[in-house]
Amino acid sequence: METKAISKGNRVSPRKARMTIDLIRGKSLFEARNILNNTNTKSSRMILKTLNSAAANATNNHGLNEADLFISECYVNQGQTLKRVKIASRAKVARNDHRTSHIIIKLSDGKNEVDGEAK
Repeated sequence: METKAISKGNRVSPRKARMTIDLIRGKSLFEARNILNNTNTKSSRMILKTLNSAAANATNNHGLNEADLFISECYVNQGQTLKRVKIASRAKVARNDHRTSHIIIKLSDGKNEVDGEAK
């Protein structure tokens, strides 16, 4: 069975978040948590929150065991870009783009569910 968690509007660039999410793709839940706890980036803290939310969804909503869970799919999409301006030299205006990202993590226990029965 597969569960997911989505975190939208995170104030981190999707390019930077993708570098961190590539570290945990396909790993078990326990191993992914350890990697994110030992990675010192802003995006790793946001990804860890989303991962913990997906794990809570799996255990509380579907009754799955945390020891069996692994990351079946995870990706980062670009969110809304906040456009800011800054005064530049010679009376010009330089634009600063503050990019946001959407983090999607799907966890699975490796079993398929068809018509309410685990196979």
